[in-house]
Amino acid sequence: MVVWGARGTLPFAPDDPSQFGARTCCVSIEAEGRMLVFDAGTGIVDLGNRIMASDQREIDLFLGHAHYDHVIGLPYFAPFYHPGCRIRIHAGHMQDGRSCRELLADFLRPPFHPVGLEKFKADIDYVTFRPGDLLRPGPGIEITTHELHHPNGAVAYRVVSAGRSMVYATDHEHRPGKRDAALEGFLSGADVLVFDTTFTDAEMQTYAGYGHSSYEEGVRLATYAGIEHLVLFHHSHKRRDSDLAQILREMQALRPGVVAGRPGLEIMLSALRREAEA
Repeated sequence: MVVWGARGTLPFAPDDPSQFGARTCCVSIEAEGRMLVFDAGTGIVDLGNRIMASDQREIDLFLGHAHYDHVIGLPYFAPFYHPGCRIRIHAGHMQDGRSCRELLADFLRPPFHPVGLEKFKADIDYVTFRPGDLLRPGPGIEITTHELHHPNGAVAYRVVSAGRSMVYATDHEHRPGKRDAALEGFLSGADVLVFDTTFTDAEMQTYAGYGHSSYEEGVRLATYAGIEHLVLFHHSHKRRDSDLAQILREMQALRPGVVAGRPGLEIMLSALRREAEA
């Protein structure tokens, strides 16, 4: 698993350059010969260039939702313009009945963007699903989905392949003081959790309704669900490196195995050992 962008809301960081980066949401996994990509924030641009420099041509892109920070890099993903690439784009958060293709066509059109989907040269399938559906992007890969609490909808993905699992669950607002049994069940026993940690618990009341969770909630969920490796993600564009470093130290004191997302962070899922195997 590789993080290509971990900021949320805006591709901006108060520190320039920033230890934690300014690129917005994008995470990739290579499994069974396929490239699985989660969200298309500005981090996807570098990923696309890396893919084109490799032999990888089978790609599945999964959108958590379509707010700007999660799709702004989409028209600059180089594989879209290569006729040798086969790409499936999955979206399932829509609450108005639109299809995945309709959603992206509406985003890539004047006056918001000079060209539309017609400029893509890759072999592209647009996959529309509903939260709760099971996706099978290729042999040996299963992805379960779960609805998150976020304005206009959002979806979490749990990838299972070769006996390992990763959950990508960003842009979710927890309800302070209440446990979410359904989400905990969805996360239970995963090897790695990438989770929305935009705020602190103390900030949740101020930002109620914005659709994001806290660092402390990420630690609580990892504890309840028995997850050893937690990746803090969707960092606020307002936080300086010193703020994020302090928060990371505090979360690591609460639970070992916590890391902060940043471009270039790599976690080898195949190297992780389940407790039962230790």
